[in-house]
Amino acid sequence: MNPQRFRSLFAIITLIALIVPLSLISVRLWGGKPEKAEVPAQLSITQEMTMAQLAKANSLPAELLKRAFELQPGQGQKLTLAELGISVDEARTRIIQAAAIASEESTKDWRKIILKFALWVAFLVIPFVLMLRGRVAPKARKWLLAAAVIFFGVALGSDPSPMGTVKDAIVLYGSHNAVFPPRMIALGVFLLLVIIANKYICAWGCQFGVLQDFIHRLARKPNDRNSVFPQFKPPFVLTNTVRILTLAALTAAAFLWAYDIIELVDPFKIYNPMHLGVAGGISVGVLLVASIFVWRPWCHFFCPFGLAGWVFEKLSIFKIVVNYETCVRCETCAKTCPSTVMEAILKRNRVIPDCFACSSCIDVCPTSSIAFRARRRTMPPPGEWGTEAARKQAQ
Repeated sequence: MNPQRFRSLFAIITLIALIVPLSLISVRLWGGKPEKAEVPAQLSITQEMTMAQLAKANSLPAELLKRAFELQPGQGQKLTLAELGISVDEARTRIIQAAAIASEESTKDWRKIILKFALWVAFLVIPFVLMLRGRVAPKARKWLLAAAVIFFGVALGSDPSPMGTVKDAIVLYGSHNAVFPPRMIALGVFLLLVIIANKYICAWGCQFGVLQDFIHRLARKPNDRNSVFPQFKPPFVLTNTVRILTLAALTAAAFLWAYDIIELVDPFKIYNPMHLGVAGGISVGVLLVASIFVWRPWCHFFCPFGLAGWVFEKLSIFKIVVNYETCVRCETCAKTCPSTVMEAILKRNRVIPDCFACSSCIDVCPTSSIAFRARRRTMPPPGEWGTEAARKQAQ
């Protein structure tokens, strides 16, 4: 085997071999909470039942019924549904919603969640400043990715994650017609980060995204311009079509059958191996191997947040921009970019795919014509690339 390939494979295998046991240790140190809690599927309810009888018949805590029926502190357990003016169907809906919210709360370790968001804010400043200065060299990029894998994955686990905020929100609402407010706040924060700097949270903070990226970089030469293994850039029309279909299937399964189609194959569970399962283990293995050849396969093909982020990315303040006055048209940036996005940004001849703000293009530009700035992207001079009609269509 080629010595460079051997070194890359050894580094990748060592990385994965360390992540699994260290994640097991981390989960145990945190005193891991359950992944999911049960929500009652069948309820025994009549309008003549008092709150006490309702709780006893369905093994429900009194506090849950207080929340479901918005009982005031002075209202007792002898009230019936008829006295509250609540029908059986409405009571069933309210109880299931309250139970779903309570089950979500029971699975959350708020210490870890607060710490993770605080660390995200502190950590993301580093690559942001380095990108503004154009100083994310290949070695620095690998160190940043490795740190993100350790902090946001191994140390702080699979939850929360950008992907989970979209997936779990859809499944919870589709299955139980319920909304978990903390999750919506988290989703809002992640989308705000996308608006500030395109797909920035995905690039440097998403625990599975950075793992895929790190593996892809380990499969490249030290200068990060050439690959050790064959690496491919699937067309955006293919990746985004699969991603849209995945989101549609997730939504349909949640609303029609109250089923989460991603749960069994959730790759984020590599950081919670006890809940990975056989299907999950196989899916993670396939995705990590695929990451050697395709940059961020989960993000581009399947991630619900990846799709939402791509939409909100159109509003991004800070983004990759090209100075065509100094650009020498060498296309080194497009060739080095691990996906097809830089070619689309450079030539503006088609729809711009996801840009994960990885800074590869900035690092390789010989004339410093690529930058990460808060300004609008301009069009290349007429006749430079493609046709005028194609450029107008891409705008």
